[in-house]
Amino acid sequence: MFTLIKNVNVFSPEPLGNCNILICNDRIVYLSSDNKQPEDMKPMGCKVIDGEGACAIPGIIDQHEHIIGGGGEDGYESSIDPIASEECLRNGVTTIVGVLGTDSVTKSVRQLVAQTKKLNHTGLTAYCLTGAYAYPSPTITGSVTDDIVFVEEILGVKLAIADHRSFYPAKDEILRLAAQARNAGLISGKPGIIHLHIGNEIQGMRQIFDIVENTSFPIEHFRPTHMEKNLEDAVRFADLGGYIDFTACDDTEKTAQKIIDIVDKVPLDRITISSDANGSVPVWRSDGTLEVMKKSSVSSMLQMVRLLKDKHGLPLEKALRFMTSNVSEGLKLKKEKGYLKEGCHADIVLLTPDLQVRDVFAKGVHVVSKGRAVSKQYYSKEECNGLSEKSKRNRG
Repeated sequence: MFTLIKNVNVFSPEPLGNCNILICNDRIVYLSSDNKQPEDMKPMGCKVIDGEGACAIPGIIDQHEHIIGGGGEDGYESSIDPIASEECLRNGVTTIVGVLGTDSVTKSVRQLVAQTKKLNHTGLTAYCLTGAYAYPSPTITGSVTDDIVFVEEILGVKLAIADHRSFYPAKDEILRLAAQARNAGLISGKPGIIHLHIGNEIQGMRQIFDIVENTSFPIEHFRPTHMEKNLEDAVRFADLGGYIDFTACDDTEKTAQKIIDIVDKVPLDRITISSDANGSVPVWRSDGTLEVMKKSSVSSMLQMVRLLKDKHGLPLEKALRFMTSNVSEGLKLKKEKGYLKEGCHADIVLLTPDLQVRDVFAKGVHVVSKGRAVSKQYYSKEECNGLSEKSKRNRG
């Protein structure tokens, strides 16, 4: 099946100007920035989308989402439900990495992998991480190494440090876990990362700096997130060659300002942004008791782009890098994700002039049109309103 998006302003994320994009099945097969007319490149039966007035960007890659729901820090009723693919797609997110959070007791890696598989069948490209806040890490096979090597969707492992909800692993335990992830990545061709939730405690990344500065272990496997909490550590880690991830949902305006504060101090290709979507956003009192808790949203990703561009004057192509090409490079997805170029997956988001989602293509499928989801879900409205004729016949 062919689809032609004609006359659209393309950010690959680098600006390419006015282009025509030809999609065949799940791939971009031709992207023209010349004067060739769309009719000259339109195959028979091709669906045509007029992109005039819109800009096309790569589908957003959100590498930190609580796809089975986070929360649970204020009793059973505070546990958050699983995320729907439609919520991600309507906000321009086409690739996600699911994670566990504080609760790895009532929620499990098995559930996480199952939800990842489900989302892969409902329009998204989905991956996940084994592990959680806890240490030793919860797994699906009994081994972090085996999880990464043998479970297709698992890219690495998650761990929490410097947080009163963490299990306070020692430096050697962190290094041992990171080595398991790295070796599994070498065997499986995956990034083999250890995704680090960095809490608010004073030690911050002290253990991680001790490892990367005093051992030969490669820094690229450590992926600290929530780095808006400590810009000094963020700059230091990026200068050493590491990726630093900022959380869009955690007071988006303040986080945007903190990113602006460091963009001239660190290499731009070391900065990434994720949403922490569908997770809890707790505010803790000094005595460790909970004051208030909210739920984070995937909508914070494009909200962050708008703030960086419109309020702080960062060029759109630079803001986009933090959640497209930089993430793709870091997760070894660059051959298929994070760019608009020939051969890549046709994960394409069309934005209005005020950077609102107009249309979304996920692996070539037109899943959002004029801001509304158009892909049919398994339990669609018409199916839920009554038994289908086939079901009635089967039930006699």
